[in-house]
Amino acid sequence: MNVWIAIALTAVGCYLAKLLGLLVPADALERPVVQRLAALLPVALLAALTAQQAFGTGQHLVLDARGAGLAAAALALVLRAPFLVVVGVAVAVTAGVRALG
Repeated sequence: MNVWIAIALTAVGCYLAKLLGLLVPADALERPVVQRLAALLPVALLAALTAQQAFGTGQHLVLDARGAGLAAAALALVLRAPFLVVVGVAVAVTAGVRALG
């Protein structure tokens, strides 16, 4: 029963968040600060999620094969490799580091 209560509360919360977004006046959304924030916020959230997944285990920070794979992917991105190559490099480096240690 607790799961259904959590699902219902989540659904209501999502609906209210969507409704709140529709109630914001248009002139407030056209401000340059709001537009810059809206453009940068998804990038910041994705970077935070990537860092948490790459360097976090429970309540601890770790530096393991995932960090090496992330560094290899970043290098491939700097070298302007296609997306599938970036993913392949990250997988190969992560697997290689795990195999070595």
